[in-house]
Amino acid sequence: MDADLDFTVEKLIHAPVPAVWDAWTSPSSFAQWWIPKPYLCRVEHFEVSSGGGFITNMSEDGKVYSPHMDAAFLIVEQEKKIVFTNAVDSALRPAAPQPVAVTGEVSLEAHPEGTLYRITARHGNKEAHRLHLELGLVEGWTLVTEQLAELVERRPASTEH
Repeated sequence: MDADLDFTVEKLIHAPVPAVWDAWTSPSSFAQWWIPKPYLCRVEHFEVSSGGGFITNMSEDGKVYSPHMDAAFLIVEQEKKIVFTNAVDSALRPAAPQPVAVTGEVSLEAHPEGTLYRITARHGNKEAHRLHLELGLVEGWTLVTEQLAELVERRPASTEH
């Protein structure tokens, strides 16, 4: 972790790792927490595998949607780790995303009270990091982490897995 380039949000989620993993890998669950409320998220493409991609759109009113993220999954380790980036799009083509390119690294770790969830935003340079912070990276990623926790903590525990 480089404090000049990276930022991490960490939260103890009171739900088991499989529940958090499912919320990250199910398009319908992902759409419920991925974008800060009151905005709505629509998942257009979602292939959770190394080299797979995802495309999300966002809306204020549920009628008109605009592009949110076109990204690629770089690493997917079942119930442990997801690394994604918008510096490469969902078709694995180099991209120049606006306003900033970011690589996200998600880690899930079993904890006696649930799941230790960690998401790190990595930037290519100090300017991109600074801009992303000015645009509300900390607030946004903290808010969606809270939304993820609320979603999985209110679901009944599954006996399967």
